[in-house]
Amino acid sequence: MAMIDCQDVHKWFGDFHVLQGISQSVERGEVLVICGPSGSGKSTFIRCINRLEEFQKGHILLEEKDIHSKDFNINELRAEIGIVFQQFNLYPHLTVLKNITLAPVKVRGRDRKSAVTQAMELLERVGIVEQANKYPAELSGGQQQRVAIARALAMRPKVMLFDEPTSALDPEMINEVLNVMKDLARDGMTMLCVTHEMGFAREVADKVIFMDGGQIVEQGPPNEFFSNPRHERTKAFLKEIL
Repeated sequence: MAMIDCQDVHKWFGDFHVLQGISQSVERGEVLVICGPSGSGKSTFIRCINRLEEFQKGHILLEEKDIHSKDFNINELRAEIGIVFQQFNLYPHLTVLKNITLAPVKVRGRDRKSAVTQAMELLERVGIVEQANKYPAELSGGQQQRVAIARALAMRPKVMLFDEPTSALDPEMINEVLNVMKDLARDGMTMLCVTHEMGFAREVADKVIFMDGGQIVEQGPPNEFFSNPRHERTKAFLKEIL
């Protein structure tokens, strides 16, 4: 049983056909890396998976349940599928600890004490436990993104989506975020990652897909994708970024 199963997904913004029949499945514990040029539909695709964007045609299943069915609870969906954005989207008026504990208490109904315990464990895991009582503005970009990852993990999601999580970071901060993502992958988290970090893709991905013009142009395991791309468009893209 696939964790995520996308079947012929189409999305329009007005007259612009941004997703043109995306079909892709992701197994439990699999890491899918999505790459492609700007405007190819990568971010829109993963935002459709937790319904931050609504699609107009096709189906997306989470563990065989259609996320668009009338009885599918959208808040439950977003608890099961965590997302980390380019911008960190932390609440500036809350401490790191409160940023992480807010949703588990309000949405999952956990008691505050257990939420705090879990938050401290997650901050330890992402390597910034000493920042718990600071505010986001007091942290570096890399630290803020690690808080954002911890916040998403605090909901105990089944799937993590990453939308170019390192693109807003200074170069020296990129590895600290990628290392957290690598640890998650090694621990068996199901992950869909939009990224241009091809070293990460080579090391961690089970499958890489290349999107262009709202379609999946090419896909395959990393060794095959990078060493023997078949499509001319993929070859041109890889030549530019490698």
